[in-house]
Amino acid sequence: MNPEYSWLLAAIPAAMFFVIAFAGRYLPRGGDYLGVAATGASFVLFFALLPDFLDVFDAEAHVLAVAGSIEWSTIGDFELRMGVFVDPVTVVMFAVVTTVALMVNIFSIGYMKGEPRYYWFFAVLQLFVASMLMLVMADNLLLLYISWELVGVCSFLLIGFYWEKRSATEAAKKAFITTRVGDVGLLIGILVFWKETNTFNIQEIIHMAEGGQISETYLFVGSICMFLGAMGKSAQVPFHVWLPDAMEGPTPVSALIHAATMVVAGVYLTARMLPVFAVADHMLLIITIVGLTTALLTSAIAFAQTDIKKVLAYSTVGKLGLMFVALGSGSVTAAMFLLMTHAFVKALLFLGSGSVILGTHHNQEMDKLGGIWKKMPITGTTFFVATLALAGLPPLAMFWSEDELFAAAKDEWGLWALALAMLAVFATGIFMVRLFIRTFTGQPRDPHVYEHTRETPAVMTGPLVFLCVLSVLSGLVVFHGVGTALGFPGGISEFVFQHEPHRYEIDWALAIPSVLVALAGVAIGAFVYWGNDLRRSTALANAQPRAYDLIRNKFYFDEAYQYVIDRGVLGFSYLTSWFDRYVVNDTGVNGSAEVTGYAGSVLKLFQTGRLPNYAMAIAVGVIGLALAGLWLRG
Repeated sequence: MNPEYSWLLAAIPAAMFFVIAFAGRYLPRGGDYLGVAATGASFVLFFALLPDFLDVFDAEAHVLAVAGSIEWSTIGDFELRMGVFVDPVTVVMFAVVTTVALMVNIFSIGYMKGEPRYYWFFAVLQLFVASMLMLVMADNLLLLYISWELVGVCSFLLIGFYWEKRSATEAAKKAFITTRVGDVGLLIGILVFWKETNTFNIQEIIHMAEGGQISETYLFVGSICMFLGAMGKSAQVPFHVWLPDAMEGPTPVSALIHAATMVVAGVYLTARMLPVFAVADHMLLIITIVGLTTALLTSAIAFAQTDIKKVLAYSTVGKLGLMFVALGSGSVTAAMFLLMTHAFVKALLFLGSGSVILGTHHNQEMDKLGGIWKKMPITGTTFFVATLALAGLPPLAMFWSEDELFAAAKDEWGLWALALAMLAVFATGIFMVRLFIRTFTGQPRDPHVYEHTRETPAVMTGPLVFLCVLSVLSGLVVFHGVGTALGFPGGISEFVFQHEPHRYEIDWALAIPSVLVALAGVAIGAFVYWGNDLRRSTALANAQPRAYDLIRNKFYFDEAYQYVIDRGVLGFSYLTSWFDRYVVNDTGVNGSAEVTGYAGSVLKLFQTGRLPNYAMAIAVGVIGLALAGLWLRG
């Protein structure tokens, strides 16, 4: 199959969205099987298309992409073309999106069973998958932006799926508004680059930036604005506040959109535009600092969370921060490798949390759980594997991707960036072990919940097992032999790169410290929380009450934003309202009307339509003029 037909990957779920949205309520089971079939078709089509793409790919000949476009419109000398651009970065995103989407669709059959608007849930899932696939293959910024906004709309609809709950509607609005702030920056950045280059084509913009054809001012302003869009979508500080609240949506949504796909759109955009950012002054350093700040800040907040989904949400934000550190270090390889392994691991963790929620009859607070591994052996075992993988223990998948991250950070920025990145990984081990121990081990804290806990059906545990296998094995694609066995030119670093491919070789000087850091995090977490004994953790909180309150209240970001809104935005709104009411409306609109009305009321006294009145007015006027003349002459 010709790789240029990759647009079919998005077209299939897009078409199914319309089918399920308009006919789903009349179809058996709401047409859920059509949703699974659509994502399954995209999954199969991707693997059917992959060998043809690999046949085209030739690093030595610098043939690294397949592109195809059609003329969309012509305005004077400006021609707008819409098309697809598939390169190794796109291939990685195809693999992640189609795989996770298929698993989430299958899992949702069990999780969403009996929910109102069941068909609508599956319809929007298909629209999201189509939008995300089109986003990652768009060859121009205009098509990318359209897909970007469609992804945001789907996120809004799915976060607010339970619109009967006020918390869900508030979370949906918060996510939509917060990401829109970043999206305004993205739109401005797109327009800045179009103004300077007269094109929306991404590759042409990259070529002109690398060739020095874009002025330094336009280059920096356009880059920083586009990165604001990436920060908003990927929930980087200070835009991170929306993602934890987005957990109000159904858990499969958290696994698909807010762990493995939509939130990595910002990472993808930065990776795609990295050649442009790399030549803009200080952009790579800005990206690195934002990533490290986010990773450390959200890792600290995760320690004080008791909702299992919110712990995973803050963990997601932190790992996204590390992906930006990899990009800021100039390594597309490390970023995309970490993106892929994290997507599989975090999708497993979120779906595992969904299995816990359904198996315990909608309980997701650690304080009501404990000891459920015995009742949910498949969920517990897969969750345990994913916990160790996220902590960075070898030989699980994320160890290899984080090893690439550490190497890139050390080479580009030195020991300070390496140390801070390792500190974030160390913290992850502690709070993830805390989550697992308090949820699955020890004595049940609520006997009633424990008594009614059961393992979820195979339609839900099946995806968990599949993702568990990927969480263990997907990291091995870093090795040359594994890559060639799968039909690739070599390991992932020989397939995904910015300048030149390189064969992976483990750096023991980095690998050994990274293993020790991961082991230390896991060991400390086990020591503090083993047996669900909270005395040690409580003692730490009591020893530093102010620090604990700061972390528990999420560094007061929400309160600060609310203060700014109340005192700034609403204050300005009141001023604008006063000006509109009294100046524009009462004075400008009503005032002119009242002046006209008054003038008319006066003039009507002189326009009676009666001849005696007019004769009297003429006589009075003549007499008045005569008297005035006599007075002036005298």
